[in-house]
Amino acid sequence: MKKLEGKKAFIAGLGDDQGFGWAIAKALAEEGCQIIAGTWVPILKIFKTGLARNKFNTKLSDGTDMEIAGIYPLDASFDSMEDVPKSISESKRYKDVEHYAIGDVADLVQQDFGPIDFLVHSLANAPEIKKSLLETSREGYLDAISTSSYSFVSMIKHFAPNMNKNGSIINLSYLASNRIVPGYGGGMSSAKAALESDTKTLAYEAGRKYGLRVNSISAGALESRAAKAIGDIEKMTYFSTENSPMKQKLSGAQVAKTAMFLLSDDASGITASTIYVDNGLHAMGPFLEIPQEPSRESLLHPSPLN
Repeated sequence: MKKLEGKKAFIAGLGDDQGFGWAIAKALAEEGCQIIAGTWVPILKIFKTGLARNKFNTKLSDGTDMEIAGIYPLDASFDSMEDVPKSISESKRYKDVEHYAIGDVADLVQQDFGPIDFLVHSLANAPEIKKSLLETSREGYLDAISTSSYSFVSMIKHFAPNMNKNGSIINLSYLASNRIVPGYGGGMSSAKAALESDTKTLAYEAGRKYGLRVNSISAGALESRAAKAIGDIEKMTYFSTENSPMKQKLSGAQVAKTAMFLLSDDASGITASTIYVDNGLHAMGPFLEIPQEPSRESLLHPSPLN
């Protein structure tokens, strides 16, 4: 019997097969976990079409394909449909979609699947991410905090009452929560700091009230489609590769294996923690000098482990 046979996971932030959310979904599916997805409304049709046309890498190690039991439209900026302004609800990408606020999605998942065991927060958004913090507007800053960190609070608030006891919850953070990462702007560094801080408090509150564990994974840079919105993600991954103790490029699978461990009973004694999966970059003091601007070839094929 597989380790997670009979377990159910809701993963918020699935939209393609490149990001950490997808890697985590596959790792859980490998162990028999049922996968339920929450997908950002503007890319919902694209995601469903890609799945239907076999555009994504769904193949598991036993030769079968990963199945997604349910796909729900999700906009983590809203707790209930009453919060959605008409400018959004009546817009082209939203007008034909219903029940995409966090509370509504939690209710639908409960109705369709009953209690779940795992909750994965793998989403973030900052409309002004290409701006430095000094150039970020109040509205842009608050949007980043709302979608990228408060959404985690809201998800636990709405999902936890219907989760099985001894279940587990994780989010995905980044080194910019406590270190300076130039280019990671728009309030996202602040949002990740809030996310890690909230992880501790929520671990206490959800642990005492619902018997759930709550942890965070601070993952290294990954060249996913979503990360390309930052603008310099290729340089960030090159820098991380050259300067980490392991001098190797991070993969989604590395993060996914840690996620599976934290979600499973193997980590039953771990909660309120932030686990770094970045090839050790977070521990570096002085960084090594990169002698020249990396070429396109070096970005695509970084130097091997020495």
